[in-house]
Amino acid sequence: MPAPAVHTSPSGLPPSQRLHLILLGVADVAAAVGFYQALGWQPSPSSNEGFAKFDLGGYAMCLLSRSAFAADALSPTATGSGFAGIGLVYLARSAEEVAQVLERAVHAGGTLVKPATRTDWGVAGYFKDPDGHLFEVDYEDGWVLDHDHRLQLDGIQP
Repeated sequence: MPAPAVHTSPSGLPPSQRLHLILLGVADVAAAVGFYQALGWQPSPSSNEGFAKFDLGGYAMCLLSRSAFAADALSPTATGSGFAGIGLVYLARSAEEVAQVLERAVHAGGTLVKPATRTDWGVAGYFKDPDGHLFEVDYEDGWVLDHDHRLQLDGIQP
């Protein structure tokens, strides 16, 4: 079977297969930073009042105001509604940690969407941060994490 074609940019180089930043538009950057700090995350010292950065081990989650984000993306509006079709996932170290992380998120000001629930593949639940961004907290035996809690994608068991 022939190898799939590699699509290249006009310069002849394909883009790297990676993401570097996750941008989340928030109503109030300082309040959002407070929420993530209450979860135990620490913002980067290079953050500022309009753009906060959290080091996620090789990539970053960045918070900026919805209005600034919309203006930068040339969006006609800074608001949206309904299911966005995207979620961020935290892989727990144990099934018990799922409920613990969900509880901490709610205590920090998040909203419980789905409690820790046994699934066909493990235990999972969902919360939304104060700006409505959806997070899944998931534990499955199949995910392989290293000693620094970093995902080892090529180690995942089928």
